[in-house]
Amino acid sequence: MLVLVAPGQGAQTPGFLTPWLDLPGAADRVAAWSDAIGLDLVHYGTQADADAIRDTAVAQPLLVAAGILSATALGAYSFAADAAGSEIVPGAVAGHSVGEITAAALAGVLDDTAALSLVRKRGLAMADAAAITETGMSALLGGDPEVSVAHLEKLGLTPANINGAGQVVAAGTLEQLAALNEDKPEGVRKVVALKVAGAFHTHHMAPAVETLAKAAAELVPADPKVTYVSNRDGQAVAGGPEVLERLVGQVANPVRWDLCMETFKALGVTALVEICPGGTLTGLAKRALPGVKTLALKTPDDLDAARELISEHAGA
Repeated sequence: MLVLVAPGQGAQTPGFLTPWLDLPGAADRVAAWSDAIGLDLVHYGTQADADAIRDTAVAQPLLVAAGILSATALGAYSFAADAAGSEIVPGAVAGHSVGEITAAALAGVLDDTAALSLVRKRGLAMADAAAITETGMSALLGGDPEVSVAHLEKLGLTPANINGAGQVVAAGTLEQLAALNEDKPEGVRKVVALKVAGAFHTHHMAPAVETLAKAAAELVPADPKVTYVSNRDGQAVAGGPEVLERLVGQVANPVRWDLCMETFKALGVTALVEICPGGTLTGLAKRALPGVKTLALKTPDDLDAARELISEHAGA
């Protein structure tokens, strides 16, 4: 059983979109998306530096565009878009943080234009919320999650991502994160600042929720065509309106990727492919889902290996 997953903010790197634009039709498609949402995705995905793509309003639509583009190249998006040609049908899809919007597109809940319009508004709203107070996020490497969560709460921080495989991400003000660097939870080897510009999935993002709810109200979602696993609680969601409701609420609530992986296990996952820019979620899966084959789509050079893996684990 194949699971397709989409990474969240922080996975982007300068120039990561460049090789994907060499694929037939890709540059025209991304240019059309850029016009639709008023953001030059080609520039930011090929020429912009790390600081420019760290901007929440840029990073989020860039990640969703890259995810849809790479899934299309893989052949894992046509089933959702009702396009002609070969189809790879996963057993389940899921996304981490903003990757949930990518997953909603892969599952057919939103078409690509609707997904990119929504994520553009999400990114702008979250950037505005982040500008109110200087905040950030840091990953805790090692340690016991229960011990880490209790310690974070003592410092006034929020466990914004509980990722499984022993990883917890803290979010809060820069002062609170500085205190965490000086006072790590027992067993934590290292605290690593993430390439994000705000305390996402915390109360600091509450102002963005109302904005996103208004944007979501303008959309007409379809029900998922495959199992859609929500990172709010790891549950499979069968209705399009509920998927959309959860996409709005998760902006200010923790990501429970650990519970998503528990659901993958319960569904009988045998292979997991992380679409572009892959790497983070496959790393977690290697530790939390032993025996499951994993592959990260970083460039088009990975497509053949991904198709070979998929041919053994998914219907076509």
